[in-house]
Amino acid sequence: MSDDRLIVALDVPNALAGLELAEQLGDTVSFYKIGLGMLTGGGLALANELKSEHGKKIFLDMKLFDIGNTVEEAVRGLAQFDLDFLTVHGDPHVVRAAQEGKGAKDMKILAVTILTSLDRADLDASLIKAGDVQDLVLERAVRALDAGADGVIASPQEAKLIRALSQAAGKLIVTPGIRPSGAALGDQKRVATPAQAIADGVDHIVVGRPIRQAANPRDAAKAVLAELNAPLA
Repeated sequence: MSDDRLIVALDVPNALAGLELAEQLGDTVSFYKIGLGMLTGGGLALANELKSEHGKKIFLDMKLFDIGNTVEEAVRGLAQFDLDFLTVHGDPHVVRAAQEGKGAKDMKILAVTILTSLDRADLDASLIKAGDVQDLVLERAVRALDAGADGVIASPQEAKLIRALSQAAGKLIVTPGIRPSGAALGDQKRVATPAQAIADGVDHIVVGRPIRQAANPRDAAKAVLAELNAPLA
């Protein structure tokens, strides 16, 4: 039985590999993320096929960032694919443009706060202003939500703080950086288990490598779902 709180990241080379993984997972998974790395490998075609022919929900993770008019036009074009979630960077002008572009579509615009693979040293190297990472995530979340974002992308370590914001009432929190108990961290630096993320107010978790690289991806997905429904959650 699927649970759409789990979103599986199809970070594979092309649409054929993505469809193969989705077929392996079958009815265990109902929600998929297709990211920028798949764009030139048939990602939009895969999104359309999974949505229209297999009844899956689709999260298109493009992290759009540009001048307002360009973002608006890009989102208007993507909205025709009947997607469920779309990411943009959390800068207020980008969020406002994305909302204009989606029009009457029910696609949720999710704002990226600070990427979960980054820490303070990475922010320093990018000339991002001084301050604790959590404080900056909260500040960006507030500004994005005030600009009209339907939710935010954030590390599970900031989820509880974001959920406590008045601006977050009725909004979505979606977290990558989720690692099942005992899984390798990979390049993620701000992580949590599935149960802890849900307990802290997260609506959807994104899991990629721990499922995709497992000897039996379907069993791995079932294990994540079991953790989602653990007592802590």
